[in-house]
Amino acid sequence: MALSHFKNFLSDESGAVTVDWVVLTAALVGLGLAVISVVSGGVENLSNDIGQSLADTDPLNDPFANNTVFTDTVAPTP
Repeated sequence: MALSHFKNFLSDESGAVTVDWVVLTAALVGLGLAVISVVSGGVENLSNDIGQSLADTDPLNDPFANNTVFTDTVAPTP
């Protein structure tokens, strides 16, 4: 009787799906953390630039005087 219980235990695969989901979830969390660590520096720099631009702007005197004009450096295709 004990041997049949042991064989049933070894052949049961119901926990294998759970292990697969845990591994996939851990991989997604790791990927998300990697993306955050790569992107966070650029976002922080951009937010500091925006904050500085807002702090330097005087809305009572010409607020658009110090705007940066961006031009397209790529030649348009005909």
